Amino acid sequence: MLTMEDLKSQLNTFIFASYDTTATTLCWALYCLGNNLDHQEKVHKELEEVFQDSQEPASVMQLSQLKYLDRVMKESIRLYPTVPSIARKIRDNINIDDWVIPKDSTVLVSIMLLHRNPAVWPNPLKFDPDRFLPENMRYMHPYSFIPFSTGPRNCIGQRFALLEEKIILTAILRKWRVKSVDTPAEITLFDGAVLRPYQQIIRMHLSPRKEK
Repeated sequence: MLTMEDLKSQLNTFIFASYDTTATTLCWALYCLGNNLDHQEKVHKELEEVFQDSQEPASVMQLSQLKYLDRVMKESIRLYPTVPSIARKIRDNINIDDWVIPKDSTVLVSIMLLHRNPAVWPNPLKFDPDRFLPENMRYMHPYSFIPFSTGPRNCIGQRFALLEEKIILTAILRKWRVKSVDTPAEITLFDGAVLRPYQQIIRMHLSPRKEK
């Protein structure tokens, strides 16, 4: 059972550890769509089918119908994992070929390298949301996609973060088209606490979908 101090700690995680990571995730998702206008057009088509002429905020039921946007979000966080690495402490000796990782060692796992490993993800640098169709994910290793870590110590706020991101992306893309200024080759990634461009900015042009 969680103590009051445990609950306070987890609440602080929701509040203070979520805004920077969620904002970064949103930026990378918009950047990916701005560099892949054909996929952005598919998102806009899905939004039109779900919302039609409505100007009301998205409901939970409407959000649940945005399956292609779900895949776009997953593919963007595969290519640009918000937290690019995680650390774990080894409880027992682990043998890997001729190497032994001694117990009590701290091991750094690169989510970034895993998500871009061609042995795991064919053509890994291509932006392809349909990788996440159920039939394509059926035979993938459960640890092939771990943007929120995995196991009992994974991110407590992942569902909250994904819902928050989806609501904001929906609100933006219902009204705007996005075009990225820089290609992936022109951006140098900085592996810090969260994944950022070394230049510290992601440049995009926004234009209204419907002229007034």
